[in-house]
Amino acid sequence: MKRRILFLSLVLAVGLLTYAITCSQSSDTTPIRHYKEVNYPSPNVDSTARNEVIGVILHHTAEPTIERSLQVLTSPSRKVSTHVCIDTDGTRYIMAKPEQVAWHAGASILNGRERCNTFCIGIEFQGNTVEAPLTEDQMYSAIEYLLPIMRQYNIPLENVVTHEMVRRAYKAKYPNSRVYDKVDITQAEYHRFMPLLKAAYQNY
Repeated sequence: MKRRILFLSLVLAVGLLTYAITCSQSSDTTPIRHYKEVNYPSPNVDSTARNEVIGVILHHTAEPTIERSLQVLTSPSRKVSTHVCIDTDGTRYIMAKPEQVAWHAGASILNGRERCNTFCIGIEFQGNTVEAPLTEDQMYSAIEYLLPIMRQYNIPLENVVTHEMVRRAYKAKYPNSRVYDKVDITQAEYHRFMPLLKAAYQNY
């Protein structure tokens, strides 16, 4: 009888330990929050082309407020846009569908291919990562937005890059071009974000 009780106690202890480890790993790697989405379409899209959706480019708005960022991204005179703009509290402003071509990358090259707007999703994080890091809500909201898109279109993790990276590639190919350098987002923030995305992507 004592042996049976001891055996059952050991089974229960192992089960509880396994459950605790699983929960701990899940909370570390999986964004379990559900962020607010606001439909906020931008007129600045190319209605004559279809986005191939094989890459993702990360940006920051470098604007002081979300209101200012939304104004810039929807102004016909500015001719810039993105697919989603993510505020510091994680709220997502959906500005274009994935298959639409938004104007966010400009002169750019990814994997040797130019005109990234035609095959990449643009994500704008509210704020300036040179001055302040991305919030946790911004990163997890971006992950929540990206995971189903990356699975649907089979986007590899290595095709998730920053604006600075695709602009630098363009400058390397065309050193005499008038394209200026742009930190957008910082590499430090990129390297904070990517391990979270990778862990979530592998467990999605």
